[in-house]
Amino acid sequence: MLTFEEAEVVLNQHIDALPPDIYKGLNCGVALLVDTIYDDNGLLILGQYHVEPYGLGRYVTIHYGSIFAAHGHLDEESFSEKIKSVLHHELTHHLEHLAGDKSLEIQDAIDIRKMLWWRSGT
Repeated sequence: MLTFEEAEVVLNQHIDALPPDIYKGLNCGVALLVDTIYDDNGLLILGQYHVEPYGLGRYVTIHYGSIFAAHGHLDEESFSEKIKSVLHHELTHHLEHLAGDKSLEIQDAIDIRKMLWWRSGT
């Protein structure tokens, strides 16, 4: 498991490893936040892609506390890969948003329904 400070270094390494064009239009960047957040269904939110109204900005937040709550048992390498996976997921939302595509958004909704169905035991 990585501390918040170590996770910040790892996230920046993952950011730097990607081609700069991926960040085009992501004018407010990527932020690692210490918080643990849940959606309205009580599911952990590991990361989010934000589009502020009126062109005020697009940015990604990665929620360290949520990743830790779900994956804190992982070793450092696996935890680093989870951070990378969340970053890539949120950047995919960004790229799809720019392209007018909602494929990942639709898949996320399907996956959430499956998790809720599984959690309900029906």
